[in-house]
Amino acid sequence: MHETAGYSHVTISPAGRLAHLAGQCPLDLAGTVVGPGDFDAQTDQVIANCLTVLAAAGAKPADVVRSIIYVVSPDSAVLGGVWQRLMDSDLAPAFGTASTLLGVASLGYRGQLIEIDLTAALPD
Repeated sequence: MHETAGYSHVTISPAGRLAHLAGQCPLDLAGTVVGPGDFDAQTDQVIANCLTVLAAAGAKPADVVRSIIYVVSPDSAVLGGVWQRLMDSDLAPAFGTASTLLGVASLGYRGQLIEIDLTAALPD
């Protein structure tokens, strides 16, 4: 297999409970999309939201066994920039497992550029 850009081709998780985090969006506490047109601001908000929901589930980024990152862009430089911002964040351990980064045409909220789905194996 080819070398990866920091993720794993496969992750085997221990039997037990899993937490499936539905698409974490760049929404603030008021439910407003932050940083219209700003990939960095939206990525930072999604990171904060993921960390909050993981903690609420009793998990840490290192407990994530699968991630899917959606970015509204066909440009590999934009996708790479989002990936690098994720890898430079406190959420980075989540992406060392099986991860997929996708460029998509649109997401659910007007102006939304980023969304992340996570699956975490909850510690006993």
